Amino acid sequence: MAWDLLPLLPLGILAGLLSGLLGIGGGLIFSPLLLWLGLPPHQALATSTLAIMPTTMGGSLTHLRSRSLPMDAIGAIVLGACAGGVLFSRAGSWLEGWQLLALQSLMYGLLTAVISPKAVGLEDPAQPLPLAGLGGVGLVAGWSSGLLGVGGGLVMVPLMVRGLRIGVYQAIRLSTMAVCASATVASITFLADGRANTSMALVLGLSAAAAAQWSAKRLQSFREQQLVWMIRLLCAFLAIDVGRRALLLLAVGSA
Repeated sequence: MAWDLLPLLPLGILAGLLSGLLGIGGGLIFSPLLLWLGLPPHQALATSTLAIMPTTMGGSLTHLRSRSLPMDAIGAIVLGACAGGVLFSRAGSWLEGWQLLALQSLMYGLLTAVISPKAVGLEDPAQPLPLAGLGGVGLVAGWSSGLLGVGGGLVMVPLMVRGLRIGVYQAIRLSTMAVCASATVASITFLADGRANTSMALVLGLSAAAAAQWSAKRLQSFREQQLVWMIRLLCAFLAIDVGRRALLLLAVGSA
């Protein structure tokens, strides 16, 4: 490992803690970090997606071992995520860097307005999960991962909680697995076309994977309203930060 990659380790750990706890892939940490380090938007988003893959594997394995989810629900959302990853992983090359960041900012802004603790209900383990709806949510994960370099957890959890009336704990577990699937599929495209920085992705992803397993085991110790407010605050912060970056890139390109 090159010495200049060592500062990435604590940031990978932070992303992993958030991944296991909130059902996200870590892209909300990886993507802004890689942009700050000077990577161009297309390379930063591709590298972020590659790092998401090992990050979410840790949390996914923990949730699978717990046997807290039916396999048909896992299959539905993972299938949708894989299809979306294949469909959208090449679409990002058609857009300019500021356009990719503007889409990210818009996505975060919408989520800030949509998700609310008032939407959280009690989980009913006996209630069957809507498989068709989960497949559609998985497609959203593939879009987010393949196009924007963000795993899609911040999109999927609100969609499942508000749209499908799934409890937050179940939504977070399903989100983690869908993000893992979509990032894996999208990463194949990014590795093939050489867009991703493999060494940075491995350092971030492997350090985050260990942290994600640790935090996923402690998911149940947080109240649902706490988790929802954490997601909402992250979305608001990211909408502002990524939007600022998009405007700077647009200004530079227009100069």
